Amino acid sequence: MIKSLYARIVITFLCIVTISVILGGLIINYFYESHVESTVQKKMIANAEMIVQVYKQVEQGGEKTLMEISNSFPFYAVQIYDSYGTLLYPGRTVMDQQEVQPYLQKVLKQNAGYHKQSNENGDITVGLPFMLNGLPHAIFITTQVSILLDEINDLTEFLQFFVLGLGSVLVLIATRYIVRPLQVLTRATQRMAKGDFSVSLHTKRSDDIGQLTRSFNTMRAELGRLDTIRKRFVADVSHEFQSPLTSIKGFTHVLKHKPMDEQSRIRLLSIIEEESNRLSRLCVDLLELSSLEHEQLRLAPQTFRLDEQLRKSVIRLEPQWFIHNLDIQLILEPISILADEDQLNQVWINIIGNSIKFTGHQGRIIVAARKQGQNVLVTITDNGIGIAEEDLSQIFKPFYKADKARNRNVRGNGIGLSIVKQIVDLHHGQVEVSSKVGTGTTFRVTFPQHFAEPEL
Repeated sequence: MIKSLYARIVITFLCIVTISVILGGLIINYFYESHVESTVQKKMIANAEMIVQVYKQVEQGGEKTLMEISNSFPFYAVQIYDSYGTLLYPGRTVMDQQEVQPYLQKVLKQNAGYHKQSNENGDITVGLPFMLNGLPHAIFITTQVSILLDEINDLTEFLQFFVLGLGSVLVLIATRYIVRPLQVLTRATQRMAKGDFSVSLHTKRSDDIGQLTRSFNTMRAELGRLDTIRKRFVADVSHEFQSPLTSIKGFTHVLKHKPMDEQSRIRLLSIIEEESNRLSRLCVDLLELSSLEHEQLRLAPQTFRLDEQLRKSVIRLEPQWFIHNLDIQLILEPISILADEDQLNQVWINIIGNSIKFTGHQGRIIVAARKQGQNVLVTITDNGIGIAEEDLSQIFKPFYKADKARNRNVRGNGIGLSIVKQIVDLHHGQVEVSSKVGTGTTFRVTFPQHFAEPEL
């Protein structure tokens, strides 16, 4: 089996060139047999008629000279027979006398024209009757084209082999030109598979190879960005785990070795409990994201009031927004939907919680829900710090945190919005975000009012 693309293309092109040369030869032969032969016969008949006319008009004794002149024409042999079948003025002959007799009698008796193509050498013979001195005569003209045809065949074969050879060389060159960018792409892919995302390919081509090269560069940049995000996420998760673990370990050591009153002991235990809950939330988020990404989660649709769910989500987050004295406005239509209530609850908790974290003191958050045809539209708008334009296309990707400064005052592990995107996708919905730095952010979530889970 041929595995090399270069070899496959070369063999394919060579086969095409070979087949084309063979078909070309067959077409030339067909053209000769169907057109050239007919044209030659017509010319021969015309020449025979002209010779007959001249033969009738020459004076006594000039016939021999006429025949000598006629037979001197290249590729022609002329024979004239009388009514008894006797060859007059024998000279250069092509057809054997015994071979010509059956056709001669046919021409003389039936007063009909005759043509014959020899199977041996390809010569063409035309016989015509004519009357001279009241007696039937016959003239036969034979074209001696075999020599010419041999030359033409030799030339044709030479041209065929020349075209085949030249085509093969051009195919080798053209194929190398086609395959070289693919070989470069292969080497670049191998480097990228080893973790080297710095490789970049340059091309000025606008064909499919150029598009493939540009797509590779886009993929490389995206994979490089994801690798950077992954590394940063590992660092963030390590820090997230290390910080509470350090606190738990330190406070446990204090409780174990240092005497203290009940109030101090309760305070340290509360800190340990809070840090333990923090670790638990982080683990739950990671497991949830893994389950959603690998489509292991089966939704449990049920009918419930979406407006009530949004209202309860805001109430649940009251301790967070009350501290910042935020103005929460609800614009909710009474809407009953069929969806997974628990999963959608995570969506609202994550988005509203995100808005609370990034909205300043005495800011405003508007939560609205309304029907939109067969769909439901939920918008959550704040007047917080906003999101930079270059981060808008990244915030739903796993492990991404627009908070590049890693502000410890803003809690988060960078996977909340990833969970939102996965849940909305499972509900056949769409989540969009628009934002402007310093002005605020708006999340728009659209999904069918009546969710139907596809059958397995």
